[in-house]
Amino acid sequence: MRTAPTCPRCFGPLHEPNVWSSSWRCDAHGDVLPFQPPRRPSQAALEALCETARVPVWLPWPLPSGWLVTGFAEVGDERTGVRASVVALAGPSLTHGPADMLLIAEEPGIGLGAAYAGLPGPDPGAGFDAGPPHAKIDARGHPTALWCAGRAVPGDRAVYVGEALGNWLWTVAWPVEAGCFIALANLSLRDLRDQDQALDLPFGAFSPRLDGEG
Repeated sequence: MRTAPTCPRCFGPLHEPNVWSSSWRCDAHGDVLPFQPPRRPSQAALEALCETARVPVWLPWPLPSGWLVTGFAEVGDERTGVRASVVALAGPSLTHGPADMLLIAEEPGIGLGAAYAGLPGPDPGAGFDAGPPHAKIDARGHPTALWCAGRAVPGDRAVYVGEALGNWLWTVAWPVEAGCFIALANLSLRDLRDQDQALDLPFGAFSPRLDGEG
């Protein structure tokens, strides 16, 4: 795993804040919030993420059969708080073989969801929600529409995006056939920041997808 924060839009190196600027800076994308090194799956990592998250930390619950939580990631620092959260999952696909999925909640303009989706970003782009939605899920008790995105990487991954609680909600799944899981599994998402729940999460091996390398 990386040991230094990187750009949430391209996963490239950042210049640290200094006496002239309090911002992290990417040579390609200018001032950005830092994408922190991903956290390995554990209850302690989850609690640390939720403690400063200003956006939802989404998890399908109950988890579909055979699925595990495989790590967490975030954008932000001690000064800004967590402005984008990622929960990684892995399990059997509805077709054949294993699948990986990232659930991302982020404020507009952060760019992390678009980066994982293979889009130039930072947001889904104008017209992404034209026409009827391609999938619907339940997010904290609210029906939520999702549209396909990420056509920049056809055949590589399945990407759906919508809006929930005033933030972008992205689902990115590998392989592309795993998109059937999102469209057909009737997912019900919980915000792990909520205090009125005690979930016994099953953890698996750390997901390399969180590193943004494909």
